[in-house]
Amino acid sequence: MKRADDFEARSGHLKNLTDAELEQRFWSLAEELVNPMLKLGYENTTPSVERSVLLRMGFSSIEAKSIVDACVDHRLIGHGAGNVVYKIAKRHNLPIREAGVALANGEYWDEAETLFNGGNV
Repeated sequence: MKRADDFEARSGHLKNLTDAELEQRFWSLAEELVNPMLKLGYENTTPSVERSVLLRMGFSSIEAKSIVDACVDHRLIGHGAGNVVYKIAKRHNLPIREAGVALANGEYWDEAETLFNGGNV
């Protein structure tokens, strides 16, 4: 099966554009495609991303999994697991690691819920 060559018809609206205008149009269309993906990345997270954040904060993979799973269970994942650990640490004047280990052991979750969403879960 031979494809009908309709390039001339489809590209007609581009014929009178300069190279600079074509480049501008390209980047404009590329931005249109990428912006929704960037927005999703800025506004959403995943358990995998949150575990990665906690690993970089110095927690073991087992501790990170426990904290993230609890964040999911308590509907706090959207606030960021690292943020939850940080706020609890500041609230109780604890080192980050100590606050995270306490959260991994099941402590402070009721307080975290109240702190982040007024206990409305």
